[in-house]
Amino acid sequence: MNRNSVDLGSGKVGKLLFSLALPTITSQVVNMLYNLVDRVYIGHMRPVDTVGALALTGVGVCLPVIMIISAFAALVAMGGAPRASIAEGRGDLEASQRIMGNSFTLLAGISILLTAVFQLFAEPLLLTFGASENTIGYAVDYMRIYSLGTLFVQMTLGMNAYITAQGFTTVSMKTVLIGAGLNTVLDPIFIFGLGMGVRGAALATILSQAVSAAWVLRFLTGPDSKWRLRRENLRPVPRVFLPSLALGLSPFIMQSTESLIAVCFNSSLLKYGGDVAVGAMTVLTSMMQFAMMPLQGLTQGAQPIISYNYGARNPRRVKDAFKCLLKACVTYSVVLWLLVQAFPRAFVMIFNNDSTLVNYAAWALRIYMGTTCLFGIQIACQQTFIALGNAKTSLFLAVLRKIILLIPLIYILPNFFADKAFAVFLAEPVADFLAVLTTASMFTVQFKRSMRELEKHSPGG
Repeated sequence: MNRNSVDLGSGKVGKLLFSLALPTITSQVVNMLYNLVDRVYIGHMRPVDTVGALALTGVGVCLPVIMIISAFAALVAMGGAPRASIAEGRGDLEASQRIMGNSFTLLAGISILLTAVFQLFAEPLLLTFGASENTIGYAVDYMRIYSLGTLFVQMTLGMNAYITAQGFTTVSMKTVLIGAGLNTVLDPIFIFGLGMGVRGAALATILSQAVSAAWVLRFLTGPDSKWRLRRENLRPVPRVFLPSLALGLSPFIMQSTESLIAVCFNSSLLKYGGDVAVGAMTVLTSMMQFAMMPLQGLTQGAQPIISYNYGARNPRRVKDAFKCLLKACVTYSVVLWLLVQAFPRAFVMIFNNDSTLVNYAAWALRIYMGTTCLFGIQIACQQTFIALGNAKTSLFLAVLRKIILLIPLIYILPNFFADKAFAVFLAEPVADFLAVLTTASMFTVQFKRSMRELEKHSPGG
């Protein structure tokens, strides 16, 4: 076995989970730096009270477009990678390689299409996503350059998932470290040194993603990868990629609906609170990313263990891996919730030090992340459904939280409160609470059923 990989079928599950999760958590946290570093630098453009705050809000309304690009990477890869792991657990490496090759081709095709769409329709899309006449110039400047790097983003996010799924989490972590580190260096050079402003931030990001993409493809075509990216597997075959897309619909909806939700939040907040409320939402969205990324890192660390042992029909290790994942996710989400509730201003001031924005966003952050302490349960259960290849349930849960609950609440709750902006922010914790109750109940029933079926067909069953 390659010295950089791990044996997913043996050893203590807890130790294995954290050995895989630590690099993926690091990757997720560092990956946030791509956009967070942009926002930090942009938010401090001079003079801060005018240019910095408006530029930050302008880049903030680009987030829905950025999320769409990431969501398509998740559609292809986050459905394909667990299926490839399950195939490896069954001893079918050829199937793993076919899934990965088909994913590469789909990612390339989607990237070309998305680039064309965002280049042609950047301004109307950004106006729809909440840009005002004061911020649209900054938003368009950022988006027209960023969208040119769609192929690099898709390849980095999408194909790196196949490195993680093989157990090469240290290698996948280096993918992110290389790109984020380069972005952090290039940002101040382009933004301030060359005077490019928001366009410099976008250029720094896509150049960094290009280097990361090259690193990923070099590894997957090299001798160290267990699943090799080969020319004969690049031709799309429906029976290979359609099941992957079906499983990938859940993470796709989770990410792509962030764009729709951003439209709903921003349009409502622009109506009830103006540009400062939309700017506050940019900070809140950034903090929610901070909440989600380490949790996603934990689930990505657990996914190869759960999927591989599910394919190998080892129910004991599947259950042990889930229990470890649940404990870790809940612990993290509770600690984060306590910090946000105790020090909201400190988190807001990471992004901007304009006193009006800080004061507004601080109270809004406490409300918006009011039930974050429960979110570890939601993501551990939902992502385990994906790791087990349960496409239908994971899809329903993704639709439930975002579309069935959150979007209607954004428009319903303001009818019951005098402070309309407060009611809009309140929609998030109410939706999260209801979603956690539903997810936990469904998981308890279905996971037990899946494990009973697995025990019947296990070698010792």
